[in-house]
Amino acid sequence: MEGKPKKISELRQDLVSGDWVVIAVGRAKRPHAFSGKPATFEEPKEKCPFEHFGGEGGMPPALLEDGNVVVIPNKFPAFAEGVCRVFLKEGPYTFADGVGFHEVFVLKDHDRFLPDVRLEEAENLVRAYRERYKKVSREECIAYVLIFHNHGREAGASLAHPHSQLAAMPVIPADVARSVYGSRRYFEQHGKCVHCEMVQYELSAKKRIVDENEKFVAFVPFASEIAFETRIFPKVHQSVFEMLEDGDVRPFADILQRTLRRLKAGLNDPPYNFFIHTAPMGNPMDYDHYHWHLEIFPKTSVWAGFELGTGIEISALLPEDAAEYLRNVEIKS
Repeated sequence: MEGKPKKISELRQDLVSGDWVVIAVGRAKRPHAFSGKPATFEEPKEKCPFEHFGGEGGMPPALLEDGNVVVIPNKFPAFAEGVCRVFLKEGPYTFADGVGFHEVFVLKDHDRFLPDVRLEEAENLVRAYRERYKKVSREECIAYVLIFHNHGREAGASLAHPHSQLAAMPVIPADVARSVYGSRRYFEQHGKCVHCEMVQYELSAKKRIVDENEKFVAFVPFASEIAFETRIFPKVHQSVFEMLEDGDVRPFADILQRTLRRLKAGLNDPPYNFFIHTAPMGNPMDYDHYHWHLEIFPKTSVWAGFELGTGIEISALLPEDAAEYLRNVEIKS
């Protein structure tokens, strides 16, 4: 009797979006094989624009300042103030002015990145995220607010100085719209928040948990698009980021910082992006089915012909192995 054929790959479906990913178990790599050159690059302070606040040729006046964090308008914005929601047509096409806001969260220290600062300083940054989110989300033109961070040139960081960004726009991005649609569909079918279901299952299964504290949990998704993708969720249901309470700012900063430290130590300071996915603007009750979270995407792979032609990512590492590896990385408290 012939033996069971060796498994080459495994297709996994994302519970929210319905997207498929391929986990190539037949050619799986060891976790440490994803380490590359450190993403941090040097840039002299005298040439760094974030070292020159105010004065001629310096940065614009601060929108907010909290300890080690300064928030300023982006000098080269993708969105700026204008007339709200005027959509025009050119033949079959639709277009509009890029009305909105584009801001930069600058850490004052040129050489200390988010994994390296004190917890109190990371807490200042998270609090600044929340306060600027609250401010711009109330503007009439805004349909969605994205807070994101790029680390390393491969992740899109053009400046070495550590900084995050906020982009407030008059449309709901397609990726967010699909996530919201999937969340609503699951709620209508099951009467439950799909993200709460995932959080509760991951906490009980413990196979993909990276870290947790009293308020938040970090885990590698069951259908990870790339190796070491990690998501951080509040354990209590919250649909929008501004629901983050004062007492939860520190635990959120703590688990974000600890997760980034695990990536830095375990993968030799890889380039990565992280961003906050939250419900769009509007009546909060319309989006009560949604659950905000932060997603971290290390640059561990490159899209090639298969990915571009199908939209299906191939990952060469089991999510369970990625989580176990990160969970066991020793980091400083």
